Amino acid sequence: MNFPKKFVHNVLLACPDKGQAFLDEIPNLIAYCEERWSLKIHEPFELSYNFVAPATLTSGEEVVVKLSLPEEGYDDERKALLSLNPNGRVQVIDEDVSRRILLLEKVQPGTPLSDLEQDHSSTRIAAKLVRQLVTKDTGDVTLPTTKSRENQLRKIYANHPDGIGPISEGTLQEAIAVFDFLNETLQSRYILHGDFHHYNILKRRDKDWLAIDPKGLVGEVEYDLIQFLLNRLPAQKRKQCIEDRIKIFMEELNLNKERLLLWGFCHTVLAASWTVDPVSNHYDKTFLSGVEIFRSLYKSTYNRDIGKGIF
Repeated sequence: MNFPKKFVHNVLLACPDKGQAFLDEIPNLIAYCEERWSLKIHEPFELSYNFVAPATLTSGEEVVVKLSLPEEGYDDERKALLSLNPNGRVQVIDEDVSRRILLLEKVQPGTPLSDLEQDHSSTRIAAKLVRQLVTKDTGDVTLPTTKSRENQLRKIYANHPDGIGPISEGTLQEAIAVFDFLNETLQSRYILHGDFHHYNILKRRDKDWLAIDPKGLVGEVEYDLIQFLLNRLPAQKRKQCIEDRIKIFMEELNLNKERLLLWGFCHTVLAASWTVDPVSNHYDKTFLSGVEIFRSLYKSTYNRDIGKGIF
């Protein structure tokens, strides 16, 4: 079975030990799904890390089959899907835990929020969906936390004590300190989507919008908005766009703006670090510019630097 080169590259990069075996097993998994659920799997969607394809049951109902990589992401996604408010996310029809397979509702028409041209409108839709989607963490489900994200940045710093790519040693230290402060002063704990952005929000026929592909995370709601704030930014006036989005989130969700800006700073340092290629030194410039945008917004809002605001 032939797969796009980018998909193969992503799988082998994410799972260097088990990735090739996963790719080799996909044809068998497809046959297994077709027999178990009496369905026909069609050409996959654009593939990134997991194999995801539309399928049709013998009844004519359209569904989605997702074959997940052999890593912890499947279990976290499954837990998140079962824990987030069902009114705000795609429905799980069935599953095969041992084979990491999810049979999901196919959202129709499935138009992504990214197709909306008016940024203010799409941000209000996202805000209302967040309010509908997240649930209080009761401690019954084990998922990664924002402390886990802090530890990821600590590991990066331990491996790159002089800085990584264009991110200086000082910026890494500052972001770790902000992460630590925020995690030590958590004001609430919610089960979050974990990868909440325009492309993971789809339109359903009944005029609802649903979230797909959760990563699963426990933390404050403010943290779950950062990826959306950084996504689909215009070529010009990026800072103004992020500021406008934050204003809407504040209006709709009554959140803590200072903590949102602080989460934005430390998460964006982490996200930028993730994108640095140690060989070519290539990195995502959007995330890097986001670091300075959050730093600047914090200073203009509170008339002090981030570090001096919390230490």
